[in-house]
Amino acid sequence: MLYWAAVFLVVALVAGLFGFGGIASASAGIAQILFFIFLVLFVIALLARAFRGNVPR
Repeated sequence: MLYWAAVFLVVALVAGLFGFGGIASASAGIAQILFFIFLVLFVIALLARAFRGNVPR
């Protein structure tokens, strides 16, 4: 998911460079949403691992 956020960020930067404001803002918005979703899932995974503990098998 972080990969797709980076892809949309690059698309937004390129579109902004060439003057496509609508596409740039839409891509930047999508990149921001994907990044925050990734961040929330990452924190949930860290908390789940911390509470579950590391039990060797």
